[in-house]
Amino acid sequence: MTGEALAFWGLAVILVGSALAVVLTKNLFHAVLWLALALTGTAGVFLLLDAEFLAAVQLLLYAGGIVTIVVFAIVVTERLVGERISQTSRRIAAGAIVAAGILAAVVSAVMERPLALERPPMESDLTQIIGETVMTRFVLPFELLAVLMLAGLMGAIYFARPDD
Repeated sequence: MTGEALAFWGLAVILVGSALAVVLTKNLFHAVLWLALALTGTAGVFLLLDAEFLAAVQLLLYAGGIVTIVVFAIVVTERLVGERISQTSRRIAAGAIVAAGILAAVVSAVMERPLALERPPMESDLTQIIGETVMTRFVLPFELLAVLMLAGLMGAIYFARPDD
């Protein structure tokens, strides 16, 4: 087994374990920390696929930014409610059945058409292609997302302000 395969299976174990911990942990803050580990593991998978730019975006935006916003939301919500918030998994059996069904569908799709053993070579720079696509074809959704995030931040500031 090659080092790349070992790294993939190690990341797969980390991803599945941290994803299960996100769902099964009762403490909401700990669930967010497990989510950060899952998002960081996803960045590792991107590195294995030679997509360094996507790995950096994954770490900066998701594992850094989104997790920080979620932690801020938990702290603000606990302050507004006045008690510690915990998550409960009420329908864990139904969720396990749905997850098993989706896993079976994915496995059967992969078995019908196995993946190639060798990766095709990249013709050009992936980072340049992504940058040109975001700034030309997807510039409107990109800017709308920035406005939406600004509105969310302003709402969080409004709810976090002290009561007068």
